[in-house]
Amino acid sequence: MVTSPKLQAQHVWKIFGDRRDAEVVAVQDLSLYVGDNEFVSLVGPSGCGKSTLLMMAAGLEPISAGDILIDGRPITGPGADRGMVFQSYTLFPWLSVEDNIRFALKKSSLPRSEQDALVREHIQLVGLNGFERAYPNQLSGGMRQRVAIARALVYKPQMLLMDEPFGALDAQTRLQMQELLLNVWQAHRTTVLFITHDVEEALLLSDRIYVMTARPGRIKAEIVVDLPRPRNLLETESDPRFAALRRQVLTLIREEAQRSVGAPMTPV
Repeated sequence: MVTSPKLQAQHVWKIFGDRRDAEVVAVQDLSLYVGDNEFVSLVGPSGCGKSTLLMMAAGLEPISAGDILIDGRPITGPGADRGMVFQSYTLFPWLSVEDNIRFALKKSSLPRSEQDALVREHIQLVGLNGFERAYPNQLSGGMRQRVAIARALVYKPQMLLMDEPFGALDAQTRLQMQELLLNVWQAHRTTVLFITHDVEEALLLSDRIYVMTARPGRIKAEIVVDLPRPRNLLETESDPRFAALRRQVLTLIREEAQRSVGAPMTPV
């Protein structure tokens, strides 16, 4: 149940280019919200503006028109209230696991002893005990992404923005990371806006899913994922409601993908 909106996008536009060049409308009059402590995913055909919207919510990309608000305040740039996790791990190769995580506390006023305690807590949270002194090139892809998640959470952001964080992982590691994220979210209930191409992943993780149209990106549909929590993939996939929701979301995405290339629709 949504208690209050943590993040709101209100009639947001993103236009690339200027009058001298051909303009590209990436996002068009898009509105959505993410409730406090809610897990919301964005899905849609490739190139629909999902990542662009997330970058605007992170304050890393200017908004052409409209507003994105966090706790009712317009986002004007990056802030410590939002943690970001990308598909690429964005770790510093010259820093160890614990120092990569501690880097997020660089501007913190906390004493070193409290920072150390937070780093230890988050290393344990993501299951990296014993790898504190390891460097990124000594870690698997899944372990690197665990470090990235710990670094995004260690300074206690109000919201986590995740851009296809498991997209580069193999199937088994991806499943492990989905289960890790579920456990972390269920323990801490950090508000999450999550970008993915994987419909099953969105259904497993989310309270709600927004389906975007082909470019220019708008909201085509809002899907409530009415599946019981806590969830794990084996039990959730066997629920008939999961199959029905999967078909519904895939049909919506397929409609947009085929519309974008002008292909005729065929039954699914």
